[in-house]
Amino acid sequence: MNVPKLVGFNFEGGTTFSPEFAALLLGLVLYTAAFVAEIVRAGIQAISRGQVEAAMSMGLKPGQVLRLVILPQALRVIIPPLTSQMLNLTKNSTLAIAIGFPDFVSVANTTINQTGQAIEGVGMIMVVYLFFSLSTSAFMNWYNKRVALVER
Repeated sequence: MNVPKLVGFNFEGGTTFSPEFAALLLGLVLYTAAFVAEIVRAGIQAISRGQVEAAMSMGLKPGQVLRLVILPQALRVIIPPLTSQMLNLTKNSTLAIAIGFPDFVSVANTTINQTGQAIEGVGMIMVVYLFFSLSTSAFMNWYNKRVALVER
């Protein structure tokens, strides 16, 4: 990655996005953002109105109420469905094949076609997606335990 420079009548250097990658990125971002926004909205609405009124009566400003009262409680409701949505995002990225973006699966399929070693190729695909899913799940479970209520 380097900084683009003007050379003659054109720029050289920098990074470029292929139309396939731009379509994939835009589609996945808009699709996932809608679900994440709904999850966050539901988590915030799960906090009772009395919590907000109590915080306001203590003299907290609206931004402080959100940061200090609402979000810490809402995260306990938000994290489990957000974990599921992040795993869905990982799985949905395989749809890149439909638009012709050469992601990991299509590269592995090409390798399978050229070498004839289907079991090893499919095994590699499974291991990579298993790694992504387990690491996402492990991080979200760790974070969920960190914000969970501790009973005495």
